[in-house]
Amino acid sequence: MTALYKKELSVFFSTIIGPLIISVFLLINGLLLWSDVSQFNILENGYASMETFFTLSPLIFLFLIPAISMRSVSDEYNAGTMETLITKPISTLHIITSKFLATLTLIIISIIPTFLYPITIYFIGESTGNLDAAGILGSYIGLLMLSSIFASIGVFASSLNKNQIIAFILAIIISGFFYLGFDLLSEIQLFQSFNIIIKKIGISYHYKIMSKGLLLVSDIVYFLSMTFLFLKFSEIIILNRRH
Repeated sequence: MTALYKKELSVFFSTIIGPLIISVFLLINGLLLWSDVSQFNILENGYASMETFFTLSPLIFLFLIPAISMRSVSDEYNAGTMETLITKPISTLHIITSKFLATLTLIIISIIPTFLYPITIYFIGESTGNLDAAGILGSYIGLLMLSSIFASIGVFASSLNKNQIIAFILAIIISGFFYLGFDLLSEIQLFQSFNIIIKKIGISYHYKIMSKGLLLVSDIVYFLSMTFLFLKFSEIIILNRRH
């Protein structure tokens, strides 16, 4: 599994894919958060905080993570190498997991440079050091957990089809539904009697709790369970394609 993980990661950085994804993420955030062309500009905001970053990043990842993961399994189908991989002494779930971990690693590398944001805010605030450190830490953990679900959904979407564009669109739709869809469903009058239950199925509910600096076991279990669920779905799809 380690060898496959390294191979997947090398593909990202031996081509333009990895650097491009990292650059696009940082460029979009830079323009939105630090440029006067954006209404989300932190420098012109009356209160220096990271709230805008953690609100916008999931929306950016809705498109960037599917772009990273769309080739993960589709390429194997097109190259005819999936059958060869399956026959090797490694389980299908391990194959899927290695592709998922390579995708997640690229996302983490994209996030790391943004650690400069809270450091900058720490010093530019009216009172130096007036920063909600617990909230920022919880939000970063929440963003990582959210990214893990998006990555697993992306790999799942890629396992469904040989066409990378279709996999890309499917990943956006599924990720978007799990991030925003359940909140919208909970607002429908028909579901008002159990709207909280519906909200808890969605990613946004748990992500918002973590953004407040509250690291509850239930939220962590939710993110890990959803990630594993979509990886398992990917395994089932690949195994069924053999028959």
